[in-house]
Amino acid sequence: MKYISTRGKAPKLAFDDVLLAGLARDGGLYLPETWPTFSKAEIAAMKDMSYTQVAVKVMAPFVEGAVSIEDLTRIVNDTYAVFEGDDPAPLVKLGENEYVLELFHGPTLAFKDYALQFLGRMFDHVLAKRGAKLTIAGATSGDTGSAAIEACRDRDAIEIFILHPAGKVSEVQRRQMTTVLSDNVHNIALRGNFDDCQNTVKALFADEPFRDAVHLSAVNSINWARIMAQVVYYFWAALKVGAPETPVSFAVPTGNFGNVFAGYVAKQMGLNINQFVVGSNANDILIRFIETGRMESKGVVETTSPSMDIQISSNFERFMFELLDRNASDLVALMDEFKTTGKFSVTPAFMNRLKTLVDGERFDDAATAKLIGDVYKQSGYLLDTHSAIGVGAARARRQNSAIPMVALATAHPAKFPDAVKAASGVHPALPEFLSDLYERKERSVTLDNSFDAVKGYIETTLKERAKL
Repeated sequence: MKYISTRGKAPKLAFDDVLLAGLARDGGLYLPETWPTFSKAEIAAMKDMSYTQVAVKVMAPFVEGAVSIEDLTRIVNDTYAVFEGDDPAPLVKLGENEYVLELFHGPTLAFKDYALQFLGRMFDHVLAKRGAKLTIAGATSGDTGSAAIEACRDRDAIEIFILHPAGKVSEVQRRQMTTVLSDNVHNIALRGNFDDCQNTVKALFADEPFRDAVHLSAVNSINWARIMAQVVYYFWAALKVGAPETPVSFAVPTGNFGNVFAGYVAKQMGLNINQFVVGSNANDILIRFIETGRMESKGVVETTSPSMDIQISSNFERFMFELLDRNASDLVALMDEFKTTGKFSVTPAFMNRLKTLVDGERFDDAATAKLIGDVYKQSGYLLDTHSAIGVGAARARRQNSAIPMVALATAHPAKFPDAVKAASGVHPALPEFLSDLYERKERSVTLDNSFDAVKGYIETTLKERAKL
């Protein structure tokens, strides 16, 4: 399996090289040169498999030629052994043909664990084979950071720097990052919003002398391995509701579009997915694009669903590349226009193709609170602020009630206790293993929204750690 960049000018790479590279040298995002596919019979054969067995089956084609099946199986088994319960991704029935896929049973209570616990172990495997070391830089709107830190803490070959927007993540999200005191973990609170954090990380990758000197890699969903691991739970959920004979629809609360793109990959691999519904908060750039064909960045609004407080959705580039029939020059023209003007428009043909795949709906904080309260009153099920948007979008845009609809529950309600309690009257408790989170010591550094400040901090820290 070889990988190509969405921008068309980076060399083709094998999986292990893509893993360590993160962002392509031409500024693009890597994805497979061709999509592997499963027949209906092959998908049906997964019905009696465990989650780990499905994970190995789904991911094996993507690592072919770089990682053996034996090593992949070991890494997958180690990854999901740290998850709660026998089923890492339980499917809960909410209503008639309506389900919630609980993706918060990992160590940091968010869907990011499903990919990042895998990513940390895969990094270790590849680095050990090469005798190499790595510096990871990542940006987070809340959940990626804690999941990445948990996956990479105490790993001798990795130094990890995570940027989060100062004062713009929940207290639980912040503490899950800043209370990890491992020597190789470095938290940066940036005076700005998530897009500022993400732009700084992309600028670090664009600085090739720096990138090479520190052996820079990514844990954000710009790293293909993240997407690859997220594809698994689409197969898992679909099998539980009757795939491949029964089609299935998915609703996904999203900011960076990586989770939705993972579902698109599952569809390309042969899964019978009828509909994708995208859920957004007041930062509705993707919903506006789906409605109008015009991508236009506006200021980020702070909401009770902070992991979605994003204007620039990195993974949408991969999706656009696909909808443009993988025409890199057309994509680059749009990306350049967006970088220069903050907006671009696409053709009617592009929109026709887009609308056969996705629909979407937005919910402000008041509507999100009402959704949490209504679902709790109706069923006794407690949703967090992000998962509620997924359920709301599913109900608002569902095309066929006869087809099972699965809404992805992307975070545990205890990660956003104040908003959930205000909406439902119920205070969601943290699991026992995090019950002392508010008493743990914190460690982080606050920096100005400046590329030079962040770059300088990373260089100084690596020198002090004798890693540069």
